[in-house]
Amino acid sequence: MSDRLPILNAMTVDVEDYFQVSAFDPYVCKSSWQERPGRVEANMDRILEMFNKFEIKCTFFTLGWIAMQYPSLVKRIVAEGHDLASHGWDHTMVTKLGRAEFEQDVSKSKEVLEQVSGTRVTGYRAPSYSFTKANDWAHAVLAEQGYLYSSSVAPIKHAFYGIPDAPRFSHERENGAILEIPITTTRLLGRNIPCGGGGWFRLYPYFISKWAIDRVTRSEGKSAIFYFHPWEIDPDQPRIDGIGSVARFRHFQNMKHMERRLLKLFGQYRWGTIPDVFGQEFGNTQISE
Repeated sequence: MSDRLPILNAMTVDVEDYFQVSAFDPYVCKSSWQERPGRVEANMDRILEMFNKFEIKCTFFTLGWIAMQYPSLVKRIVAEGHDLASHGWDHTMVTKLGRAEFEQDVSKSKEVLEQVSGTRVTGYRAPSYSFTKANDWAHAVLAEQGYLYSSSVAPIKHAFYGIPDAPRFSHERENGAILEIPITTTRLLGRNIPCGGGGWFRLYPYFISKWAIDRVTRSEGKSAIFYFHPWEIDPDQPRIDGIGSVARFRHFQNMKHMERRLLKLFGQYRWGTIPDVFGQEFGNTQISE
């Protein structure tokens, strides 16, 4: 591990099951979730074992629904020294919620996560990075609910989400009450290119992701923030009937290579929780470019 760069980066996992992803919303009714075979617990066991091997602490953005179904998993996350944060209640994109509905969602998920874990929950990530200019009130709601940080903005142009002209790095909202930590991007040909994980990490060859992260950490001197999902290391997961070709491609692309790529990533950089990396900025106005 001595060849790792000295800069500390933030490792994050969005804790949801394979049938809960936004791309499957048209094909999977939330009322059917209880009937589907869950795989999140077994996948999380593997992830936690990998983190233990590499001595990595992580922020786990966890659905309130998952906490209700798998309380022992949430307790294990906290017991092993990781940061527990909210991913909302049932993975409903914020673009589909009004302000009052969003208030209820983040309040309910926070309450359940805290009750199950016995710890304070101060972080939030919107499902599918669904903070946009149209729901600019969302940060104010988080501040009202007692959250301290959010990682809910993708400063990219995307068909379903994104704020292309948002700051690329951590910046404060609501007069310093909330620190927003966008997913990592690099600049190329005048555009922000995502390099912080998820489907992009599976789509690109590994060397491209490494090149992009190195640009951020070496050239710009900034910490990267990376994310993935438990279902991304599970190529044998059940298939969803009737899904479209685009949704199928986005979900399953290069999944069989994901775990191998993650292990390489874990060994080449230093990783910690969001509070480990950005905690000194909570409550301070440090707006980055």
